Amino acid sequence: MPTTPAYPNFHSRAPVYALMGKMETRLARTREEVLAAQSLRFEVFHQELGANFCDPAAEDGLDADRYDDHCDHLIVLDEDRIVGTYRMMLKSRAEAGIGFYSQTEFDLSSFLKTNNDLQIMELGRSCILPAYRSKRTMELLWAGTWAYAVKHGVDVMFGCVSLPTTDCQEIADVLAWLGENAQVDSDENCAGIGGNTVDLNRFRCSSDSRSSSARSIFAKMPPLLKGYLRLGAKVGTTAVIDHQFGTIDLLLVLKVASINPRYISHFKPDASRFAA
Repeated sequence: MPTTPAYPNFHSRAPVYALMGKMETRLARTREEVLAAQSLRFEVFHQELGANFCDPAAEDGLDADRYDDHCDHLIVLDEDRIVGTYRMMLKSRAEAGIGFYSQTEFDLSSFLKTNNDLQIMELGRSCILPAYRSKRTMELLWAGTWAYAVKHGVDVMFGCVSLPTTDCQEIADVLAWLGENAQVDSDENCAGIGGNTVDLNRFRCSSDSRSSSARSIFAKMPPLLKGYLRLGAKVGTTAVIDHQFGTIDLLLVLKVASINPRYISHFKPDASRFAA
């Protein structure tokens, strides 16, 4: 089992961030709820998607790592059952603890230097049970994320986002489109670490893909990536092939000031749209 948290980030009175019918989203309030979220992650990442790596927690049916104890865990509940989860790490916790998870795949030095005076939050380990992969559940995750960001005065959100393959040629048009249309500013770009890195600039949109609508390329992207791009997010120009999870990972950056006003209006600037 995971060790006792270095940071007891459990909120016994954590408010419900958003409520839709019988479903709600809030932070985990107990160690048991964090374990339930890790169990959900194991079900999705390991059993469904086939992630393969050696970790003592996996033997107990948990997807857990050393970063969990430094994070807050957003959960979506259908009555008493956790059906979705996301984890957040504020810059202050990363600096006081073990850094950001994304630093295991990307060199964040330029990104962190450029945004040194801003409140930064890392997002990761997003997953939803198959039966709950609906607009409602995604909206609850977004609502909870936005409420957390508003509460902590977050200026920049970032994290790794995954494409479900390790074959770059399989998604060459997606990588080309991202490289040509969604690159972060050069002073925030972060190179991948290690040998399994791929430069998006090596891919070029074909004449056919340029003439087709972005919708056909978007259709090949996972919902999380599509959602962030619609919000106004950008990606780094280096991808990392993660053989343990069977994915191609990108570093994604979303600045609150750049979020599409349509979404701010929908969730409300004070995150009150679906407040309980």
